[in-house]
Amino acid sequence: MKQIQVFDPALCCSTGVCGVEVDQALVTFAADVDWARQNGVAIDRYNLAQQPMAFAENTEVKTFLEHAGQEGLPLILLDGAVILTGRYPTRDELVRWSAIDAGSEGAKPAKSCCSTGCCC
Repeated sequence: MKQIQVFDPALCCSTGVCGVEVDQALVTFAADVDWARQNGVAIDRYNLAQQPMAFAENTEVKTFLEHAGQEGLPLILLDGAVILTGRYPTRDELVRWSAIDAGSEGAKPAKSCCSTGCCC
């Protein structure tokens, strides 16, 4: 099974979905992580504010932070290798990386918008 690790910037809580002004990207990603976990994907998230040792003890992450700084976060690793930096992955990317069948029973495909701009 593929292992996805997400190294978040310093957030107020484990998902960043709290407070008065919530970043929609964090809301969407938190929902996608829940969906992926329900479909058997192994995803671990680490918050710089709450789990700094996870950042310091991982060679890839430590090197990334030394060069890009925390402004480059989030950092996504797939089986220990850097696969994405600076933004959260889409549901489609999580599906592709984890090789789950997005069409399987219980799995819901990622939403897409039609040409008119409405969600289909």
